[in-house]
Amino acid sequence: MTIPRPQIDLSRLLQDQHPSIDLRVHIYEESTRNFLQALVGFKNKAIHDISNRRQKQATEKKKYAEKSQNVEKEINRCKLKEIELVTELEREKEECKAAELSVAALQRQLTSLKDKCAAIQGEIDQYRAITGNLRREKDKERATLSTHASRIAPELISCETLLACSIEGVGQDKLLFRFGNLDREDRMKEASFVLDIADTDYKVVTISPNHPAIGVLMSQLSDTGDIYTFIRAVQKVFVAQ
Repeated sequence: MTIPRPQIDLSRLLQDQHPSIDLRVHIYEESTRNFLQALVGFKNKAIHDISNRRQKQATEKKKYAEKSQNVEKEINRCKLKEIELVTELEREKEECKAAELSVAALQRQLTSLKDKCAAIQGEIDQYRAITGNLRREKDKERATLSTHASRIAPELISCETLLACSIEGVGQDKLLFRFGNLDREDRMKEASFVLDIADTDYKVVTISPNHPAIGVLMSQLSDTGDIYTFIRAVQKVFVAQ
């Protein structure tokens, strides 16, 4: 900090009965005190920095000593590992020889399997050709059945109209007969039965609702083989029930 120079008027000072000059000693003292404080702070900082450096050097020295010991231990461990690896390498060489012999045997087996696969593939191609022929024949049969179905559909509608019931297949050689409009007061009332027509000896598989007279009608059906009369008789039983 720059201390401003005092301006002294000598003529005025000499005229004063008690002349005096203000040397501003307090400013000097304050400046000196600040300098000494700064000097002490610098000294303490220097001592602190030296102490930190010594501590840091001691820490680093200890760390390097520990690192050196660890490196030495690692070197010894690597030497032991090298011995183990050499032993392992010798063992792997023996295993490699055995594996080569095994691979050679497997190669011979693979060649044999390839020959078998080729023979099986020939059989598969033959079966595929047979399957293709069967599929084409099945498609022809399906087309024939579709043609017959389109011809039979009008006859089925006519038969359903005549018998006042609906007829549908529910499995192999089984027909479902469903009757509606059995009760004028209850339009939702209906009855049905499933007839097995696998052979000429027809059988009723299920019937809803059941009625004691069905057994008698089934006996008549077995004797006459007249399905139309049987269906009409069953309808009358359902209506009267």
